[in-house]
Amino acid sequence: MNEVTAAPRLAMVAGEVSGDLLAGLLLGGLKARWPELGSFGIGGPKMAAHGFDAWWPHEKLAVRGYVEVLRHYRELLGIRNQLGDRLLTERPDAFIGVDAPDFNLGLETRLKAQGIKTIHFISPSIWAWRGKRIEKIGAAADHVLCIFPFEPAIYAKHGIAASYVGHPLADAIPLEVPREASRQKLGLAADAQVVALLPGSRRSEIEYIAPRLLAAAELMKRERPGLRFIFPVVPGLQALVEPLVAEHAPTAQIVLLHGQSHEALAACDVTLIASGTATLEAALFKRPMVIAYAMNWLSWQMMKRMAYQPWVGLPNILLGEFAVPELLQENASPQKLAQAAFNWLDNREACAALGERFHTLHQQLRCNTAQAATDAIEKILNA
Repeated sequence: MNEVTAAPRLAMVAGEVSGDLLAGLLLGGLKARWPELGSFGIGGPKMAAHGFDAWWPHEKLAVRGYVEVLRHYRELLGIRNQLGDRLLTERPDAFIGVDAPDFNLGLETRLKAQGIKTIHFISPSIWAWRGKRIEKIGAAADHVLCIFPFEPAIYAKHGIAASYVGHPLADAIPLEVPREASRQKLGLAADAQVVALLPGSRRSEIEYIAPRLLAAAELMKRERPGLRFIFPVVPGLQALVEPLVAEHAPTAQIVLLHGQSHEALAACDVTLIASGTATLEAALFKRPMVIAYAMNWLSWQMMKRMAYQPWVGLPNILLGEFAVPELLQENASPQKLAQAAFNWLDNREACAALGERFHTLHQQLRCNTAQAATDAIEKILNA
């Protein structure tokens, strides 16, 4: 065993905003253990705040759906090949792939074959769809860091080393929601009814989902003029969002925020939200939500055939039932979205009951992920 005594050099790849957020939280724990840690690869501003050297920006990997990936396939393959070449020259102590399995697993396989230790942080949802990927994960990763407690047992059955480290967002988000402080920060009255619109962080999600959420907001505003709407915009996508607001919600008085998704979730009464990591964030903020999703028709047909469960939203998957409504593809109409949001606004008892369930879920996922993951990574480095 070669025990790590100096600060390790770690290569990392995190795709899109959610991956950058998770990797940034992980880097916080790693830097606490090794203040002189070196980290480099593909990442975003949350990672850069911990000294991460981004050779490519994380936005390059923010592509979802089979058809969309095919359009960018040549560029993504080129980036992965160039990155792999550079990492084989640099020889980091380990590579950590943060989510983005379609990009990272192939890269991890190449690096592992050349003797570089590989770690995959955030297990792909093999228990929800595309379960055959577990064989690919075994070939790619020396160790998988799991964020849900039931996942390591699945990997153990296939002889793959895995550790449960909890969900970093459960540590980052307070158990008690800072509703009043967030409303003050956003200039929202304490007694206002507030709806947060979160259509996703990818350009394709903005293009497919934002028009539906905005049109729903327009309908809601016409029926209830006192409603307030806030829309956290991912940095760099403002120019894409503004014309959509003008077209689909001209009188809804949408307030566009610069990022600030956590403040929006803490401040709102209900959120219309795209399926993805943000739905778990909404659950950790104990907020009722209406989950929506829409994508290219062909991508949708391919994805739904590989699903194992009736739910797509993480809160529903973790609770094992449709605790919150899911409106997907043609069902994600502005009329249905608006009505589902009204159903939450008009039923305080249901909102309170859901909040209690989300509070319990929050406690279950909280176990100091940054430290637990760092402990696991240190053992892998020393093996």
